[in-house]
Amino acid sequence: MTVTGTATTVDTLYVYGIAPAGVRPPDTPGVGGAPVRLLTEQELCAAVSGAPERVRARRRDLAAHQAVLDELLAQGPVLPMRFGVLSTDPAALRTQLRTDRDDLTAQLDSVRDRVEMNLKGTAVPGHFADLVRRDERLRVLARRTRQRPDYEANVRLGEALARGVRREARRAAGEVLAQLTPLAVRVAGGPLDEDRVLSASFLLRSGDEQRFREEVAALAGRLGDRLALSVTGPLPCYSFVAARPAGAGR
Repeated sequence: MTVTGTATTVDTLYVYGIAPAGVRPPDTPGVGGAPVRLLTEQELCAAVSGAPERVRARRRDLAAHQAVLDELLAQGPVLPMRFGVLSTDPAALRTQLRTDRDDLTAQLDSVRDRVEMNLKGTAVPGHFADLVRRDERLRVLARRTRQRPDYEANVRLGEALARGVRREARRAAGEVLAQLTPLAVRVAGGPLDEDRVLSASFLLRSGDEQRFREEVAALAGRLGDRLALSVTGPLPCYSFVAARPAGAGR
């Protein structure tokens, strides 16, 4: 069943994040167009809305989730939930705000005046001439392939070049991390694959965001023949908090 308007499931709450008490409720409609409200206990509050009958990662709902968090983040620290977190027991969620107050407050303090920047790096193919010039094994293989060209020789050379590209990209990724890590309060690694050789989230002091961007731009200019860099942010500090509401499910 496709969710339309503000149709919700009885008693189940969609949870966006936890913030200090006293923040203004977001004006932005939440997931499924539902109004967002605050459940307040002690010095904390949870931003929630009625849960849609079905939570689906559609673009408009992903954007609504992020917009709610952006409004909260503009007012101060927030412990963001990933998209699709539900609480089936509102009373338990209120209880959690009370019983976990010290831990949640400590997490909020740890991201106060902080932002998350996400950086990804992918291998750049095509600088084969430089690879062959620097690598004796590749030079020998390329020479043999030219002297005795056949399908298998070409495949072996192609595979060796691809490995060389990834190796050079990983080395460049190491340079990037070494350069940027000192700017961050904390760094969290993300998933990698054959092409994506760098994936990291950086917890930055808000005042260091511009310097971080400038450093990334300089690195992209210097290493761009080996590593393509893309930066996303500022984001709520998803990678550096561990809050999860009581009775949570997806």
